Amino acid sequence: MWDSYKKGFKAWLSLEKSLSDNSTEAYLRDIDKLTQYLQEKRSSKPPSELTLKDLQQFIKWVTELGMTPSSQARIISGIRSFYKYCLIENISRTDPTTLLEAPKLKRALPDVLSFGEIENIIAQIDLSKPEGGRNKAILELMYSCGLRVSEVVNLKISQLYFDAGFVRVTGKGDKERLVPVGKSAVKFVKIYIKDIRVHIPVQKGSEDIVFLNKRGTKLSRVMIFLIIKELVKKAGIKKTVSPHTFRHSFATHLVEGGADLRAVQEMLGHESITTTEIYTHLDREFLRKTLENFHPAFK
Repeated sequence: MWDSYKKGFKAWLSLEKSLSDNSTEAYLRDIDKLTQYLQEKRSSKPPSELTLKDLQQFIKWVTELGMTPSSQARIISGIRSFYKYCLIENISRTDPTTLLEAPKLKRALPDVLSFGEIENIIAQIDLSKPEGGRNKAILELMYSCGLRVSEVVNLKISQLYFDAGFVRVTGKGDKERLVPVGKSAVKFVKIYIKDIRVHIPVQKGSEDIVFLNKRGTKLSRVMIFLIIKELVKKAGIKKTVSPHTFRHSFATHLVEGGADLRAVQEMLGHESITTTEIYTHLDREFLRKTLENFHPAFK
């Protein structure tokens, strides 16, 4: 019975909400957890008959499985989306998730790299190898534009407007935005395209993709993670660094430099300004540390 609801929900997420395959699968896993719970309780209730109490019992069950507060919050978010779909499709007349409380999360701020650390990581790239030129272009572009890892691997040559100093990026939900690009990134991406990419036998379907692997197809997100992991190790940096750290550092450095939050929101492609506001908290932390370091009364 629930299988047909899941199929409909999957179609709604990808067609109506334009979510990526990864996001769609994550939402479906949340509903799978709920149906797993119902099976264990030998309950055959359809979505329309589930109550707030049922869902509270489900969250209690999830907690007892040892799931972290962030995992619980993620599942609740998935179920809320599912009921939004149920209301639209008249599967359910009420939304039992309205009063369902998510655990209070302490927002952990990811590590931020200083400009010097970013330069140090990029300096570890071996430019004598063809992939070295490619990797340098990737990291320069990620830091210059604050791109998500998925945006980098899917970037197309037809989206590069270097003469105008912009890159057209396809972000979450297929939303496009124009992001200014720095001279250094432009220089190394041009070198890669002109001197390295031309020697790669490009596979059908990847002709317009900027960054290619040796087989002539687009890079995987995992590959970018591995490239960065190896460079960070070589640079001797002990922080937790992922591709997202470059995006996070890009935004933090802008806010610390006094950039307008709306402009940063636009460049990052955040749907809500509240997502961008995390950087003002980081900025306050930066200000506090500055006072501690330089103000005599704080010493």
